[in-house]
Amino acid sequence: VQLVESGGGLVQPGGSLRLSCAASGIIVSLNAVDWYRQAPGKQRNLVATITSSGSTNYSDSVKGRFTISRDNAKNTVYLQMNSLKPEDTAVYYCNVYTRWRVYDYWGQGTQVTVSS
Repeated sequence: VQLVESGGGLVQPGGSLRLSCAASGIIVSLNAVDWYRQAPGKQRNLVATITSSGSTNYSDSVKGRFTISRDNAKNTVYLQMNSLKPEDTAVYYCNVYTRWRVYDYWGQGTQVTVSS
């Protein structure tokens, strides 16, 4: 199984980025997928979730600004991030897992920096 994140970069406050998590070896539509982020010196925190049924959930800090979605044909999960703030600066990780986390896979992370 391989998860490859992309789409990170440097953006000004108020800007947007779309992160991608391209999966191979596992079908994302059959499993739950989370996006986490970790800022320097801080713990890794859950940002957004999409379940196999397509239900989504967001942390309070990103609700209304971020959108998680899935392209089944491309076996890819996205995180659309709008109205970015400096406090959104972190390494963002994609996490795909089966029920009860019997299998649990992580990507390598992609850096998002929000700064003027």
